[in-house]
Amino acid sequence: MNNSDDAPEMALKIFRFPDVDEFRNSIRGLNFEFTPFVSKISAEQIILSLPGCDVNLTRAFPRVVDAQLVDNCTAVGFTMDDLNVPIRFNGSQRARPVVVIGSGGAAYTTIEEVQRQIASVVFRPEVKDRGWPQTVSSFKIFETSAAALHRLRSVVREVLAEASDLVDAPELPLKGAAMKESLLGAVDDAFESVVPARWTRNANDGRNFKIFQDIRVLLSDDLSQPIYSDEIARKLGLSVRTMHDVVRRYRGMSLHRYLRLRRLWLVRRRLLAGADSVKAVALAFGFWHLSDFSRSYRDQFGETPSQTLERGRGR
Repeated sequence: MNNSDDAPEMALKIFRFPDVDEFRNSIRGLNFEFTPFVSKISAEQIILSLPGCDVNLTRAFPRVVDAQLVDNCTAVGFTMDDLNVPIRFNGSQRARPVVVIGSGGAAYTTIEEVQRQIASVVFRPEVKDRGWPQTVSSFKIFETSAAALHRLRSVVREVLAEASDLVDAPELPLKGAAMKESLLGAVDDAFESVVPARWTRNANDGRNFKIFQDIRVLLSDDLSQPIYSDEIARKLGLSVRTMHDVVRRYRGMSLHRYLRLRRLWLVRRRLLAGADSVKAVALAFGFWHLSDFSRSYRDQFGETPSQTLERGRGR
């Protein structure tokens, strides 16, 4: 879910989610879809709206994310922690200090295997005059120096800490503009400190990313129907081997494993909305072997499908 663009200037909001079924994305300007790897979470989003930009800090959870920016904005993202489990971003991952950037309409996909702290700054309108890397259809990732990333993280923490204190109304415009300028300067430094790194080439390969997006669209058309690899590959003009390699690269798992996970979560969403029956929903998403479905569902969510349906009807 995206907040409306008429949020008040210098507004700090905190959203906490103890349940993955209640989680929603509160970042303005970002169309967002996710598939969790876990059923129990403790997630938090801190959103600070400044004149001309939003600062976002998310304590996330293990998940697959597909997202796309709306038009006329630029987003810069980076982690706020130093875990040795790197995020797979657009098919590549390294435990290095990195920043990612995208402009209006750009998309990305990530795999976050463990709980992470992730920050982003979304500037409006689109930033075009500071020498930052330009993007078209997909976000790009760059390795930067540890010092530059540390400074960027520090500015975000300082801005959020200052905004958490009460500020007199007359100070709002000046303080907000000064905070935005500090953020712009820290991002400038991060891109001026980019380290040439061959590993980022695959992640920044727009052609392969487009192939993956085309596969994702075809797979999402009707998840209740059987998925025939050779048919999808034929529609895309690919070999079956190439298609499976692309999916594994961007999803970190086989095509069929990902589809099964995705379908289980879609079933859960429908059950929580108060479906007619477990059997009807399972069949609607392609689970014809009901005992196998029930076992997989219980392993994934720690409860039976009927228990989930009962909770959904009780809401």
